[in-house]
Amino acid sequence: MSATKSALAARGSFQELPRGPHHTVQLLLIQSVDHLGKQGDIVHVKRGYALNYLLPQGLATVATNHHKRMVEKHKAKLQEIEKARLATLRQLADAIAKQSITIEANANEEGHLYGSVNANDIAASLKQAHFHITADQVRLDGPLKELGLYTVKIHLHHDINAELKVWVVPTVVNEPAPEKAAKPAAADKAAKPAKTEKK
Repeated sequence: MSATKSALAARGSFQELPRGPHHTVQLLLIQSVDHLGKQGDIVHVKRGYALNYLLPQGLATVATNHHKRMVEKHKAKLQEIEKARLATLRQLADAIAKQSITIEANANEEGHLYGSVNANDIAASLKQAHFHITADQVRLDGPLKELGLYTVKIHLHHDINAELKVWVVPTVVNEPAPEKAAKPAAADKAAKPAKTEKK
């Protein structure tokens, strides 16, 4: 059956439904509708809005008991998926809490950085440790501008966060090895002028 025929059939069955409180009826949204609800939601709307727009456009159908059962079954499956996802995120939070990262930065003798360490730097270091965290998930009050140990919040879900230990340490500069001293005899020969014979 085409979408148009389905809408017309739904409209026909809908017209047979008794009026609800305040002349509203109960519909199941087939597609998300702005300012009304998401796909799969049960909504109450006025008869005119349903008959003239939602049903003819195929955006909704009559919320029969069968449809309600299908929605509940679908929601239960989604809840199972979400439950598994949250369990994975909690495991990730525990793993991050046990992790610490070290970031090198140029600093003066007082420990003040010439630049700063930001969320992008922390996310990049986590990626090197095989934690795929975006910079948006790194919650800083501001960039880190001094050497030291910091506790940084990693936001994984609206109620799941991890605390990461971040060490900001001075950059290690590899100084070139000193040149070998010349042999004393060669040095004396180079420093003293050659003697001339007396006649």
